Amino acid sequence: MNLTATILLAFGMSMDAFAASIGKGATLHKPKFSEALRTGLIFGVIEMLTPLIGWGLGMLASQFVMAWSHWVAFALLVFLGGRMVIEGFRGDDAEEDTEAPRRHGFWLLVTTAIATSLDAMAVGVGLAFLQVNILATAFAIGCATFIMSTLGMMVGRFIGPLLGKRAEILGGIVLIAIGAQILYAHYMG
Repeated sequence: MNLTATILLAFGMSMDAFAASIGKGATLHKPKFSEALRTGLIFGVIEMLTPLIGWGLGMLASQFVMAWSHWVAFALLVFLGGRMVIEGFRGDDAEEDTEAPRRHGFWLLVTTAIATSLDAMAVGVGLAFLQVNILATAFAIGCATFIMSTLGMMVGRFIGPLLGKRAEILGGIVLIAIGAQILYAHYMG
């Protein structure tokens, strides 16, 4: 795989994390750049590790991994997105003065990052059958995801005040849509 293909793959793999991080940024109260970097780092590291895991699993049992990864990603994203939608509607009943959180919990970000990176694990399985430098490819995917997730958080920072309490609902819908797209792509080829 040449450099251009690697860069295109890396940024392609980062798009789910970008969309999710926009939603995450929109639900926070004026997230700082340090929070965007933290989110980008968590998403980037996990997105870098999952193709490596997929590559290793591809060497061992590619049929099992490929058969179930789309369902795991779908279930995690629908669960997280549904939770955000419910919290968004529940927030409408709360006082309008309630301030949005300033940062997301570590484990919430890790779970979201894992859910959005399962497609990278599936790509890693496929890369096990090609002559590629898996370490360089995984590093490129992680860097692209770091950049795009950090950017997504900052974009979400500006979208959040425009949407108000609806930002969490929109973020949840985005996660559910990403999960549905993963499932759709699996079944439609």
